Amino acid sequence: MVFKPKILTLFLMRRFLSGLSLVLLIVGGVIFSITFIEKLPGAANAGAALWTSFVLLLEYVPLFLPLATFMGTLLASYNLTRSSESVIISGAGLSPYQSTRPFLFVAGIVGLLATFVLNPYTVSVSGKDATQEYIELTDDAIWLRETTDWGTFTLRAERARRDSKGNLIFSNSTAFILSDDSKFKTRIESREITLTDDGFSARNATSFSPEGIPEQKKSWHLDSMITPETVLERHLMPKQVSVWKLPVFIRNMERTGLNPRAHLVQLWTLLFLPLTLISMATLGVAFSQTRQRRNFSFGTKFSIGILACFALYFTINVFGALGTSGGLPTFLAVLAPPLIVLFGAAIFIVSYDTI
Repeated sequence: MVFKPKILTLFLMRRFLSGLSLVLLIVGGVIFSITFIEKLPGAANAGAALWTSFVLLLEYVPLFLPLATFMGTLLASYNLTRSSESVIISGAGLSPYQSTRPFLFVAGIVGLLATFVLNPYTVSVSGKDATQEYIELTDDAIWLRETTDWGTFTLRAERARRDSKGNLIFSNSTAFILSDDSKFKTRIESREITLTDDGFSARNATSFSPEGIPEQKKSWHLDSMITPETVLERHLMPKQVSVWKLPVFIRNMERTGLNPRAHLVQLWTLLFLPLTLISMATLGVAFSQTRQRRNFSFGTKFSIGILACFALYFTINVFGALGTSGGLPTFLAVLAPPLIVLFGAAIFIVSYDTI
């Protein structure tokens, strides 16, 4: 009798993991298949399309993980009810709160792994290319501007990527150089302009004088205070920064006068992901409460639960938008939705008589 609670705890943890794994496998498989079919025509080969689809799937995991946690909890609870194992668990002396704790514990562990293991790995494999998908664009182009003592340098490019050395290579680029009194001096056009720690450079570039006379240049270079890291810090979207680097990244943005609210929302979202999964698991347990076994209305409760999850996602997005825009503190904007769900579902569970 002393070991019965531990045995039941492990049993419930396995049941929850099996339900969550099944849901993740189905949802992940559907997303992976759709992404693979979409990327295959433009990829160099099938292997490249598979790798791209895998990377995108890793990026999508934190988005559908809360919903998968809810569905996995509901599925595990349904299987326990259908097989009458929930009756045995109740007969062993476990209250609804005690039988829920293994689900919540595993959900929290999954959230910690997703935050501190999956997120850094995803950023490491997807952050090698700074393409237009990840760099914020203005008028469908990348714009850089630097003002110095001698004048102003402005760069426009269609897209950017990082090479093996960490340099940024801008494709289909045009650079404008103005004097300190804002008079046009030179226009540089090149298929590729490379940004290193030493400045901008290009090969086989075309230079245009103020009179519009072109001149071919085998090599062109301009010293600059802009570096690849400063460009990425300015333009990288929050999801392209690892959770381990986000605090330093945010401090650097604040020092340079940039608005870090979107990155703060991303940081708190990742840190509170375990709490979000716990709240979704609690919601799944609340929806699975029933006194019936054979006539368990799984389909109805599942459908209502899915609608509730979409409503919750809408609420989270609204709170996130308020946090990004400054309408709410970023900490409160991320913390409020899972706490509301957690307390509401917990109150329902402890007040429901399942015996």
